[in-house]
Amino acid sequence: MLTVTADDGSEVKAYDEGAGPPILIVHPGLDDGRSYKRVASRLAGRFRVVRVLRPLYRLDRPGGCSIGYEVDHVLAVAKKLPQPMLLFGHSSGAIIALEALVASPDLFAGAVIYEPPLVVGPPLGGDAATRAQAALKAGKPSQAMTIFARDVVGVPAAMARLSSLFIAAIPRYRGLIPRQLDDLDAIDALGYRLDAYAGLELPMVLIAGDRSPAHLRERLDALGRAVPHAERVVLHGRGHDANVRAPGDLARIIERQADKVLS
Repeated sequence: MLTVTADDGSEVKAYDEGAGPPILIVHPGLDDGRSYKRVASRLAGRFRVVRVLRPLYRLDRPGGCSIGYEVDHVLAVAKKLPQPMLLFGHSSGAIIALEALVASPDLFAGAVIYEPPLVVGPPLGGDAATRAQAALKAGKPSQAMTIFARDVVGVPAAMARLSSLFIAAIPRYRGLIPRQLDDLDAIDALGYRLDAYAGLELPMVLIAGDRSPAHLRERLDALGRAVPHAERVVLHGRGHDANVRAPGDLARIIERQADKVLS
C-alpha cells in the first residue's frame, strides 16, 4: 500500500503493485478500488500499477466531498510516481481523471477514459437523486440503490431491483451506497465541463461498451466531439462493467495505450 499526503495534509492511500512504467487507475463508483484487482494483476508484470483509493469511498473517512478534493488526492499520488505515466479512469473515476488532466496535464503522457457520466445537458441525477436520498434517509438502502440504478444509470427495472437487493445485503457494498449518492451529487455540482476538456492535447483513448446504457455512449460521443483527436475503442458484447466481466480485454486496451505513450 502506498501512502502519501495531499496538499491539505490529508492522508492518501493507493494499492501499489508491479514494476516498470507507471499506470495510475482511478476506480468507478460503489467501489473501494478492489474491483480493478484483476485488471491490475494483468498489467503488473510489465508496469507499476497504482490504484488510488478515492477518498469518497473510504469508509474510514467522512462521506461527501467534491470532485476537486478527489482530484487533489489523485494528483498527490501522481506527483510521487516517476514520469511519464498513463492515467486511467472509469465511470465517475473517469471524470476525476479528466479533471486531473485539466489541472496538471504535464504530469501525464496519455490517458484512457472509460464511459464517464458527464453532465452534457440537464443534471445527471435530478429528481432521481432527490428520491434516492429520501429513500436512504428513510432507511431503505435497497430502494435508494434501485432508483439510482434504474433512473440514473439506465439499468432495466427488474435487473436494477435484483442487483440492488444483492448490494444492500452485503455489508461491504451496503456501506458504499450513501457514497454512491454523494458521488452523483458531486458530478452534478461539477456541471458541464466539455469546454475545459476540449483543451486537452495529450493522447487519449475513449472506451465504450456496446451493451452499456445508451446515455453513457451519448455522453462519450459528446466527449469525443470535444476532443476530436481522441481514439475511440468499442468493447463488443460488453457493458459498463468490463473490469469485472472482461478484465483481460480492458487490460489489453490499457496496455496498448501504455506502450504507445510510455515507450
